[in-house]
Amino acid sequence: MSSLANAAKTNKTHRERRQPEARKGLGLLEKKKDYKLRAKDYNEKKKALQHLRKKALNKNPDEFYHHMINSKLVDGVHTEKGKDVALTPEQISLMQSQDIKYIVSKRTSEKNKIEKMRSSLHLINSEERLKNTHTFFVDSEKEKREFDVAARLETHPSLLGRTHNRPRLADLASGRLEVQVGEDLVREVGRSSQKAYRQLEQRLAREKQLGLVQRKMEMKAALRGKVKPERQVVKEEKEQAPVYLWPQERKR
Repeated sequence: MSSLANAAKTNKTHRERRQPEARKGLGLLEKKKDYKLRAKDYNEKKKALQHLRKKALNKNPDEFYHHMINSKLVDGVHTEKGKDVALTPEQISLMQSQDIKYIVSKRTSEKNKIEKMRSSLHLINSEERLKNTHTFFVDSEKEKREFDVAARLETHPSLLGRTHNRPRLADLASGRLEVQVGEDLVREVGRSSQKAYRQLEQRLAREKQLGLVQRKMEMKAALRGKVKPERQVVKEEKEQAPVYLWPQERKR
């Protein structure tokens, strides 16, 4: 019985004490788990400093390596020369945090949304609108010189620039197109149209940016392969992906 009583005593759970009320204003009382984490971090930094000191003592003063001339200090920060110079901060963030599959999926999503918006808008004032053409056939050069497009389309000359809903002179004269529309409705339609065009321009810019990042990531992946390019044709810039001349391989 005495052994069982001793075993029960040794198995008692000892809880750590809490912060005394007199020292409550000094913050939380450090527990053992907190001390272990702090001690581990301290010892790791201590070992790293010892390793660096030993490496500095054993360094050959006459030794040369290319990193000496390929790096510099900029405002006290160690910076690599010629790396990520042609990338914007947004491109660097995307390339470091996401992979090319994410970029391709986001670009595909943006393309689908752009096509959907284009189908719902006439793109009257957009630079991205399609250039419509209308071909007329004549029998002689004289008829070509005297050809009147407005008369052929039976509309007013001021309406020739419209690619949709172009009324004819007969409809304008009969008044069949006269519609009573309030000024408030016209302003509301104008505001909604401008908002839609702004959203379309933003999506076009984003799709272009994603396409640029995708091309740069694909080129970096190709450069990591076994086959190396012969020379660089176009230098990498913020708005331009690099272009390389690759050796021709004979396919079996």
